[in-house]
Amino acid sequence: MTNAPQPFELMDCALITLATGKRALNLRELRDRILEVEESSLYHHFYENLLRPTFDDPRYRNDFALWARRALHAPELAEKLAILDPMNCKDLAELRQQLVDLIEDYLAEREYVPWTKPDQEFHFLTSRVVVFDTGRRFATAQELASAIPRMSTGSIFYHFIEARRRHASKVDDFSVWLGQWGEETAELRKQLGTINYYFWSLLEVRNLLARVFDNFLKGQQRDEAHAVA
Repeated sequence: MTNAPQPFELMDCALITLATGKRALNLRELRDRILEVEESSLYHHFYENLLRPTFDDPRYRNDFALWARRALHAPELAEKLAILDPMNCKDLAELRQQLVDLIEDYLAEREYVPWTKPDQEFHFLTSRVVVFDTGRRFATAQELASAIPRMSTGSIFYHFIEARRRHASKVDDFSVWLGQWGEETAELRKQLGTINYYFWSLLEVRNLLARVFDNFLKGQQRDEAHAVA
């Protein structure tokens, strides 16, 4: 792969977390606040929490599930919230509706509304992503592949997850860049598109990306060797 029109520009990012002023002491209040908050808050609690150093519980992939388990002591609800996959939603509006429907179904099956202690209420947050240029550039897929295993989690988040909010096609930055080679990288882009990043930590996503790139490039080398033979 040569003659790329533009090199891949590696960025990194960090979060500035902001309070929305909205909070909930019980599950009914949580439902009501979910209906009110900006979509950016939902995005934070489903996606941007991956960038927080404290995000270390693989069982609960979003903050709502984690709060249901730890503060409401409602493991059944927590499990239902944990398996809610935002990647199956066309947008955040659909995700909001699915989240509300799930909570309302749970409330309808109970005679009481689960409450938490005042010091464990759910605080709705939002974030501002601060992006900075690492100065690193990659001219080929091989160069990019060799760099992925050492990329920061901020770079992985920015280029593979947050990118989907920036591109109308809702694909990651790696795939957009690789598209410059057309059919030559079509299979690689297809494989990148199969990674369901929501159910993995950023370190695990990085490992998955490295594996996909490595397998593709090894396959390409085998094809070239067979062609020469």
